Amino acid sequence: MDSTLLIILIAFVAFAYAMVGHGGASGYLALMALAGMSVVVMRPTALVLNLFVSAIAFAQYARTGHFKWSTFWPFALASIPAAWLGAHIVLDPLIYKRILAVCLLFAVARLFGFFGKGKDGVVPVPLAWGLLIGVVLGFVSGMIGIGGGILLSPVLLLFNWADMKTTAATSALFIFVNSAAGIVGAFGNGETLSTEMIPWIIAAVLGGLLGSWIGAKRLNELRLKQALGVVLLFASAKLMIG
Repeated sequence: MDSTLLIILIAFVAFAYAMVGHGGASGYLALMALAGMSVVVMRPTALVLNLFVSAIAFAQYARTGHFKWSTFWPFALASIPAAWLGAHIVLDPLIYKRILAVCLLFAVARLFGFFGKGKDGVVPVPLAWGLLIGVVLGFVSGMIGIGGGILLSPVLLLFNWADMKTTAATSALFIFVNSAAGIVGAFGNGETLSTEMIPWIIAAVLGGLLGSWIGAKRLNELRLKQALGVVLLFASAKLMIG
């Protein structure tokens, strides 16, 4: 894949993901996999990009009053150590790509709005369920190299634990803390960053700034999210068939 095209696509992924409070790691991983990059480099590089974009998305959504600590902390408390532990798991490249392909399908479903928009009169997160789900999502996030927002968002919406905007704010901070824990674990495992990532970070930050601003200000970019969903669906299929 041409380096300029890759930079443009990273900005596009960051833009579309940040609109719904996500960091974009699953999208970056898909792009890097299609570009033929090593798994050893893919995971920490995607997590670093995730840190920047999820921080921007969280700031935008929190500033507009959509973040609720009571929704966030039960998941995060258990997910952070689990993400660190999961990052120490080194998978066979073929198995890694298969699991990544499945995670991409969650991202596709989220972008197409299959999990709904949340409901009025949301109910509190049960502590036991929050901790259990946090452990599972954190471990998978660290193992694959994603922040876990694409997995947490559907849970929050399906169980009516948050509305759409609170889901975005919660997912953004969830992604940030899990990405940080995953990076520490990945570096401790001897993984390295791509030497070309400085322009990728700039592209992701610019895309994330614009996307999160649009998402937090309630402007709908449905067609863009659907276009990204089609791209990720293609990437998932390619990863699945090798």
